[in-house]
Amino acid sequence: MPATVVVGTQWGDEGKGKLTDLLAKEMSVVVRYQGGHNAGHTIVVDGETFALQLVPSGVLYPHITPVIGNGVVVDPGVLLAEIDTLEAKGVDCSRLKVSGNAHLIMPYHQELDRVTERHLGKNKLGTTKRGIGPSYADKATRVGIRVQDLLDPKIFREKLDVAIKEKNLVLAKVYNRLPLSADEIAARYLDEYAPRMAPMIDDTVGFVHEALAAGQHVLLEGAQATFLDLDHGTYPYVTSSNPVAGGACTGSGVGPLHINRVIGIAKAYVTRVGSGPFPTELTDDVGELLVERGHEFGTNTGRRRRPGWFDAVMVRHAVRLNSLSEIALTKLDVLDALESVKVCVAYEADGRRFEHLPYHQSTLHKVTPVYSEMPGWRTDLSGATHVADLPDAARRYVEFLADQVGVPVKLVGVGPGREQFVHFVA
Repeated sequence: MPATVVVGTQWGDEGKGKLTDLLAKEMSVVVRYQGGHNAGHTIVVDGETFALQLVPSGVLYPHITPVIGNGVVVDPGVLLAEIDTLEAKGVDCSRLKVSGNAHLIMPYHQELDRVTERHLGKNKLGTTKRGIGPSYADKATRVGIRVQDLLDPKIFREKLDVAIKEKNLVLAKVYNRLPLSADEIAARYLDEYAPRMAPMIDDTVGFVHEALAAGQHVLLEGAQATFLDLDHGTYPYVTSSNPVAGGACTGSGVGPLHINRVIGIAKAYVTRVGSGPFPTELTDDVGELLVERGHEFGTNTGRRRRPGWFDAVMVRHAVRLNSLSEIALTKLDVLDALESVKVCVAYEADGRRFEHLPYHQSTLHKVTPVYSEMPGWRTDLSGATHVADLPDAARRYVEFLADQVGVPVKLVGVGPGREQFVHFVA
């Protein structure tokens, strides 16, 4: 059975968790394929809010096997705390599987993340300081510690001793920080975390392929989004992994021939967190309204998100990069209060018009957005369940976005709840 990929098309926070939760009804396995606990998914079920960081969104369904794939970096303390919180709310996490090939986030990764970001000053990247980047860096330089190493105390300690010697040297000589204790770290990871993690650790690649061979539906869930991708995002203001659809293959061990549907999630406007270029950013009252109505604060960090108008230039590029088959549009209801709405259809810079993303970062930093303005609908959409329930202006807005980005919009979110959506083909 072919697999489905869910990927963000902007700078994250588009509502991937809600869509994954919605699609999970049809799935048997949901795989998180990259990122770490720097990405939060918020899902509202029967009025109760679930804020997920590492556990795949499908965990809320009893028929789903949630999988943390090899492309994820895992902080065991955060994962176990999240499991405890979910189980306290009655969510069964016993089916969760964690790839033995996923890499561990260690205390020195978090410390390096904090001091490095502070050291950059005004040039800071806006990281969450959770140790994600340093963990991926160790993975790339082949000195990382993997989840499977928790099952072999001798190997774990050998790898830890090698790594911490170098990290403590950097922390002391470059950042004037006190050294971390290998003994304390080993005790926490091997005595506290390993016994609880052991039942979850598995060959997830083999498990997912067995599910596909048995005709089961598999959903591959990304964190962050296209323009935070390490290769294709607004570098260096990006994450340390590949959220694009191609990353679903490497991060889960599923080859591209197994994927036949790639759903791009786009918010009806745009937000981003942290530093970096943002052509359609709004710093006026409209922007404040979007933040207030959209509750645009980070699930994990609480940081205020930067708001802006929908950018069709971005999403066109995301369609290319991910081979999107369709768009799921979220938070259309946030625009309910506006007299008019704008869509960026192109950029202008140095006398040139760009309808696709300029490749050079210096150009992107100075572009001026070209807007198409449309009337608002001034109607509460939160109760809409069918296309006919949407005002004409709202339908025209969605149809215009679909025409601009070149793929159909098949789902429209009209509120935070699990069932607050409208099936839409535009």
